[in-house]
Amino acid sequence: MASINHRFVDTNGIKMHFAEQGQGPLIILCHGFPECWYSWRHQVPALAEAGFHVVAPDQRGYGQTDRPEPIEAYNILQLTGDMVGLIHALGEDGAIIVGHDWGAPVAWHCALLRPDLFRAIVLLSVPYLSRSWESGRPTEAMKRMAGEQEFYMLYFQEPGKAEAELEADVFKTMALSLYSSSGDPPPEKRWRYLFGKSEKFLNTGSLPKTLPAWLTEQDLAFFVDEFKRTGFRGGLNWYRNIDRNWELTPFLNGAKLRQPALFIAGEFDPVVAMNQRAFNTMEKTMPELRKKVLLPGAGHWIQQERPTEVNQLIIEFLTNLNL
Repeated sequence: MASINHRFVDTNGIKMHFAEQGQGPLIILCHGFPECWYSWRHQVPALAEAGFHVVAPDQRGYGQTDRPEPIEAYNILQLTGDMVGLIHALGEDGAIIVGHDWGAPVAWHCALLRPDLFRAIVLLSVPYLSRSWESGRPTEAMKRMAGEQEFYMLYFQEPGKAEAELEADVFKTMALSLYSSSGDPPPEKRWRYLFGKSEKFLNTGSLPKTLPAWLTEQDLAFFVDEFKRTGFRGGLNWYRNIDRNWELTPFLNGAKLRQPALFIAGEFDPVVAMNQRAFNTMEKTMPELRKKVLLPGAGHWIQQERPTEVNQLIIEFLTNLNL
């Protein structure tokens, strides 16, 4: 099997970097925050070995991909357009799309908006958040939910504030983020998505005394080096489009994901706890959901924490699609 290849294409007005390996049906792997293509380092070779053309891009604002200046350049229609343009640039006629964390909304919007291109979907960590006519502006709902506390997505809204905090010590930011949201820390040291108004984001987690088994010093160094170079502004701008995304997509009220689908998350993933209702109703909002799996003892970084199980589940799902 050939090694992982890296190249660039032009898509939707930006230059996008991606890692790729293998031949066969196209699979696009969409990462989340704060990550990059490297979060799929265990999936790329495994899926290529299973007979697929695997592409893991640095999404808009991350890694070696362009980082447009305007905040509104990171709205969900642009992020979806990036994936459509990537398929076109690769000369393919469609893809299976896999999304983790923020990559999950990108994946499901691709599936909803271009079902002709995206014929199957895998969501990791974030259950499909189907919108309804009753739902209001997201940040208003977040404020009601948070009450007297701060909610991390609201904390990220002010341009420059979170950047200054996260970029002051990138090693600390990445070590704390990757450890605290994983399945490794004891309950009292896990990441808190609600915190006191007087606290900062980096007060919501803890640093590991030693790195968990799934995260090597080399892995951590890769992420640290990338964000030292790029900063966090690109990724944070995704959060600053939450209300704009809602304003742009009222036509998706009540929409169901009708492609064959797989959902995987960790037992201790705070994002599942945060979106428990959506997790509980996925069978209704995703009629073709083939399997919904919570891996015991795992946390948020599921494809990094439990690569063997995740790879097996994805390959089993894809094999049964008879592509």
